Amino acid sequence: MTDEAGLREAERQLQAAVLAGDADALDLLLDDRARYTGPDGGVLTKADDLAAHRSRTLLVEAFDQEELGVCVAGTTGVTYVLATLRGTAAGEPFAARLRYTRTWVREGGRWRVLAAHAGVAPAAVASAAVASTG
Repeated sequence: MTDEAGLREAERQLQAAVLAGDADALDLLLDDRARYTGPDGGVLTKADDLAAHRSRTLLVEAFDQEELGVCVAGTTGVTYVLATLRGTAAGEPFAARLRYTRTWVREGGRWRVLAAHAGVAPAAVASAAVASTG
């Protein structure tokens, strides 16, 4: 398996674990030093993320990936994801279209997320060419 294929598979596993609320799988996919910056600017640790899934404070009912890009440089990789999510957080329903950038490190043959950031993406993204002609 190529480095890029391995990273794509790790991203697929991460999304499946989030959708299933599988904290044990997430524990294996997240580096102990992992930090996640959410769309609101808040920062969560790996422990925070796992606790939200274990307590079911965060329930993701849909994770519909629209785009996935990968880049690998040695033992570092980055995934770029555009996805629409739906679920509940702290008992409140949510739906959002997000762009994720995740930085991964490969140690011992395993890809793990070191850092992640998510930002809100518009419901419909116009191409730069169309936007610049208007």
